[in-house]
Amino acid sequence: MKAFDNFDIYVRQSLLILFLAGLLFWSSMSSLMPTLPLYIANVGASKQQIGIVMGSFAIGLLLFRPMLGNLADRGGRKIPLIIGVIVAAIAPFGYLFFPSIPILGFVRAVHGVAVAAFTTGYSALVADLAPPAKRGEIVSYMTLATPIGLAIGPALGGYLQATAGNGTLFLLASELAFVALLGIGFIINPPITKYPSTENQKTNFWQLIVSPRVRIPALVMLLVGLSLGTVHTFIALFIQETGVNFNAGLFFTIAALASFSVRIFSGRGSDRFGRGLFITAGVIGYFLATLLLWQANSQITFILAAIAEGAGGGTIISMVVTLMTDRSLPQERGRIFAICVAGLDLGIAIAAPILGYVAEQVGYRQMFAYCTALSFLALLIFLTQSNKNLRDSLSFALGRGKDHYYLNKS
Repeated sequence: MKAFDNFDIYVRQSLLILFLAGLLFWSSMSSLMPTLPLYIANVGASKQQIGIVMGSFAIGLLLFRPMLGNLADRGGRKIPLIIGVIVAAIAPFGYLFFPSIPILGFVRAVHGVAVAAFTTGYSALVADLAPPAKRGEIVSYMTLATPIGLAIGPALGGYLQATAGNGTLFLLASELAFVALLGIGFIINPPITKYPSTENQKTNFWQLIVSPRVRIPALVMLLVGLSLGTVHTFIALFIQETGVNFNAGLFFTIAALASFSVRIFSGRGSDRFGRGLFITAGVIGYFLATLLLWQANSQITFILAAIAEGAGGGTIISMVVTLMTDRSLPQERGRIFAICVAGLDLGIAIAAPILGYVAEQVGYRQMFAYCTALSFLALLIFLTQSNKNLRDSLSFALGRGKDHYYLNKS
């Protein structure tokens, strides 16, 4: 990766340690994805209670992201990073030692704070360390920690639960986060350069939310989050309903491989052709994925849908982070990341109850038709509202014009 060759040795070392910390963090978190529902069921929870406990994760995400974004801007990026890994290291023992349904729901909500804190600090610190000329490439490479961790964690967690029991599983999840904490101590925490804000760059939290440079990407992330949450929640049930002989786990493996592959190339391409073209491509990926699922009746259709979903997610999430880096002053970056990623969090959190209700009324297949419409709406909004007027928005979204909200600040 030649993009790292010209970096100062301390910056290169910090990025390497940060990547490894991200890999350990996501391995810790994802080791509980397939195993925690089984554990909750074993302590006597009903299906509804399992859903409530697992869904409590979103409470910590949504409630604490704004606060943690503000903390990242005021206290430095390492503070939310440290909070995130400490919570990730402690929470598994809460599941183990307090096996009552209400307390498990509380612990799960607290565990959600770990993701809110770590991702906010991680994204802001990578943005601070990446030079503007190679920002898209560096951000894409650094976000590879997420799909790799999401591939390692579930396999490792499932194996340990089956062979060594829940105690060993929770100990592993805690130890992975603890090792990440040790590494974060060696990361440099560069000072946050403060630039004066103009009337169009107010940094009050509510002013940031309604600002068009932030509002439109956050809205796109919300709509994408609805599709993402729906696919991840209901794909296994839908495959079972269709009667197609296809393993739902294979769907996620293919999606993870597609996500990994596309990130290697999209970042470098966005530095050359602009972020808009690749965000458009990412939204189209989700549109194609849900469209294919709507019509799915064979293995090949599910495979193509998995590729489209993985490629869409791998592109849009890293590119929106890069876009918001371009559009933010250093002293507001944490809050802006928190707002945009909170849009994705909210979409994922409300997808299950809202689209689940739709599925009860019209079935899983028609539910994916609604998701296709949501993805098309996200595409339409980005094509027409992503810049200062319709003409500039179309030009930017198709890679033929500049971003008028770009701030030339590192």
